[in-house]
Amino acid sequence: MKYFLDSAIMDEIRYAKANWGVDGITTNPRHIKTSGKPFYTVINEIALEYAGSDAPISVEINPHLTEAEDMIAAGKQLASLSPNFVIKIPCTEQGLVAAKTLTEQGIRCNVTLVFTISQAIQAARIGAHFVSPFVFWLEQNGMDGVDYIRKIKKIYQTYGYKSEIIAAAIRDGNKIAAFAEAGVDIVTCGFDVYKDSFHSPYTHHGIAIFSNAWDGTEEGDISQWKK
Repeated sequence: MKYFLDSAIMDEIRYAKANWGVDGITTNPRHIKTSGKPFYTVINEIALEYAGSDAPISVEINPHLTEAEDMIAAGKQLASLSPNFVIKIPCTEQGLVAAKTLTEQGIRCNVTLVFTISQAIQAARIGAHFVSPFVFWLEQNGMDGVDYIRKIKKIYQTYGYKSEIIAAAIRDGNKIAAFAEAGVDIVTCGFDVYKDSFHSPYTHHGIAIFSNAWDGTEEGDISQWKK
């Protein structure tokens, strides 16, 4: 399973790249706004950070666009800026038309804001590179996000669809594990979600116990080691 970082903050991106080995980046307009920088400044910085690699960087088109023709034009323009860019297209009827056209022209698309299985099926049918179900938003309204992902994965396997599933909008480490068990291809999380997922109070409890034991031992002289 791959880890993508959901962020547009360069300090987070550089840290996660260097220390966690994240496999890619996902962004959205809210992340861009949080960064405090203009859209093109942010995506250029991310592109430069990953220049020469094959790491996918999902970049969203203007969400005000509603017609396929306009989405296609925006997608082409963004794709021309970096070979790493994957174009995020909303899962509307017109968005799916745009994603189909862009895919046929060799531009990778990430169909995003997927909330139903039927949406996920069509996104895969048209050959979207990534399909992004927003699981946390569904779970906020009483749906089982893990079962939702499991069903999509089963359908993709049954029909041989090649799209990779990104479980998006994940808010805690337990869900990372649950989606891995469900067979998702990729999870995308915020910086703090990943950082928390690497932590367990039991690990720190064990370190404290072993540290106390270590302090009571005699290390000896390593120069006396027999080879």
